[in-house]
Amino acid sequence: MGVIFAKTAKGQEEVTSRSGGLTPRQRRVLIMVDGKRTVDELRDMLQADDLQHTLGMLEEEGHIAMASLKEEATGALQPPPPEGLPSITAFRPAPEPPNNKEMEMARNFIMNSLKTFCGPFAHLEIVERAFAAKSHEELRRQFDPWLHAVMQTRDGKRRAEELRGQLLKVI
Repeated sequence: MGVIFAKTAKGQEEVTSRSGGLTPRQRRVLIMVDGKRTVDELRDMLQADDLQHTLGMLEEEGHIAMASLKEEATGALQPPPPEGLPSITAFRPAPEPPNNKEMEMARNFIMNSLKTFCGPFAHLEIVERAFAAKSHEELRRQFDPWLHAVMQTRDGKRRAEELRGQLLKVI
């Protein structure tokens, strides 16, 4: 099944007025969402490593919504299930109380991946904020800056989906 997204009224308004403060990359993805293309078709067109994350953010902010599901074998369209699908951003429910072991793993992953892809002294503010986080929610606020920093490098861009998936397991 391929998921098809369409712009909401808020998304249409953003395209015409640029009022939502989207980045050029997010705006480009929003423009390409047309209610006809599946996520895989968008990925092929945009050649984006972070497309799933960008679509998830647009969905959570109300710019897009799932319009239908496309059967890959037949091409038949089906309405979305009434209960919807889980958000594609993929943050799992935050454990309560915070899982200190997972938070430490996430902090170390953020620090080590930034060192590996960006250099030992690059983006220290992201690392500092990650290590200062006292909850999973605070740590998750570093996810977007971390992903953006990693994707600014050639090797990081190639491995963005893999790295993103690894961090999402513990954050």
